[in-house]
Amino acid sequence: MAVPIESLLREISAIAAPIEELQNLKTALLAIPVSALRDSVTGQRFDVIFSLLSTNESEQVKLCVDILGRILMALSPLYLVQNFREELQGGLAHPSDAVKILALTQIGRIVAHPDAVTPVLNDHDILRQVIHCVGEEKIGVAKEAISSLSKLSNSKAGLDTLFRSNLLKDMKDVMCVNDTVRYRVYELMVNIASMSAISLGYCVSSSFISQLLEELTGDDILIRATAIEMVTNLAHTLHGRQFLAQQGVMDKISNMIRGADTDSFSSFYLPGLVKFFGNLAIMDSPQQVCETYPAFQNKVFEMALDPDPVMTGVALDTLGLLGSTVEGKQVLQKTGEKFRAVLLRMSRLAGTGATEMRVRTLEAISHLITLEVEQQTEDLLALTESWFCLLSDHPMDMIREISTQPFPELHCAALRIFAAVAPQPWGQQLMISTPGFMEFIMDRSSGQTKEAKDAKFELVGSIVSSSTAAEILGSQHFLRLRTYLREGPYYVSAVAIVSTEGAE
Repeated sequence: MAVPIESLLREISAIAAPIEELQNLKTALLAIPVSALRDSVTGQRFDVIFSLLSTNESEQVKLCVDILGRILMALSPLYLVQNFREELQGGLAHPSDAVKILALTQIGRIVAHPDAVTPVLNDHDILRQVIHCVGEEKIGVAKEAISSLSKLSNSKAGLDTLFRSNLLKDMKDVMCVNDTVRYRVYELMVNIASMSAISLGYCVSSSFISQLLEELTGDDILIRATAIEMVTNLAHTLHGRQFLAQQGVMDKISNMIRGADTDSFSSFYLPGLVKFFGNLAIMDSPQQVCETYPAFQNKVFEMALDPDPVMTGVALDTLGLLGSTVEGKQVLQKTGEKFRAVLLRMSRLAGTGATEMRVRTLEAISHLITLEVEQQTEDLLALTESWFCLLSDHPMDMIREISTQPFPELHCAALRIFAAVAPQPWGQQLMISTPGFMEFIMDRSSGQTKEAKDAKFELVGSIVSSSTAAEILGSQHFLRLRTYLREGPYYVSAVAIVSTEGAE
């Protein structure tokens, strides 16, 4: 296949406006399997394709980008840096965003390779251009630049190059472009700081992280909201959480939650504060977080009863997150009537209102009542059963009614609740005692989307995998469920096929 490509390259180099020839080359390249493409293009020069990027003709530029994208991805990072470094650097200065993204993508591959990265570490000009791409107007260009710089920072040599050279000044200069770009740099710093305690140390010593923390209590409400999101990302790592605790950030955010009632603009940043502690509780300890920062737990309950759908939605997500762990379930149970009131609100929200809110409510309920087999102690089974039965006098019928409504996302969310109930003995008792429920499970005609079929299959699997299902449901139902599982989620009976063909 190398000969036709070489021939096409000669044709392209001989024509001033080779749109058709470029299209032919693109087609030829797409016809070669990726596994074989490297052998077909290695050793050939593609200077003519790079040279054709110097035009105002958008179609020509697009074809060249498509061609180069396929060729360069087939080549090793080491080969790229040895043969195309100047061309890639030129791409960073190209007026087309697509060309910049192409160049940044390949540079990202190079800096992630331990053998290919060295020439780039010694080339501050190319790294300077990558840094300035973070300040480009097009978000796609900035994202690729952030990705490349993050990969570069995976090594000590990369960290030293970015933070202990004149490139540090370039990063600080880029921050001054505008608020949007400043937060892109913060995003980069959080990416780097999250890699290890050592990389966090580089970001702290360069003052980027301390500047981010100052934004938490700044006067600009929207900037404050963005800063909270960034700090939450940093808290996803243990060394990040330890650093934030040392800096008193948890106490600061708790105080911001307390002061939210007297701030008329708190609705802009309060959801972020709650998400911060919700994530913190799951990563550390729900009990410890709720006991140490009671303002968080109180605010979640308050927001769950709030008429504002934004506040309610965040509270539901947070409660689902907390209730997904045994410790979180126990913390919520200890609040007594407070949580009972929230469950009653969730029952109402699941039955009526906007579809998105209903789905979020159902997802939260499924997390709250889920128990893994090893978690099924007598106390915890009694807890999940009591919560489920609080939703309605006939909760199985209530959820089944939701599942029959003509909204696929509601259907799947309702099935996930049944999948949460299914492995628990009390849930199986409800299933067998609810008229028509076993027939509902076995009915393959309900829910025709792939997602619905997958959700039903997951429900059947969760029943069959339970050690108590055969005894509680009876051997006849259990064998039918095992047959359903063996046939798979997309099984269609021969009778159904013949019947359908006849109707046509």
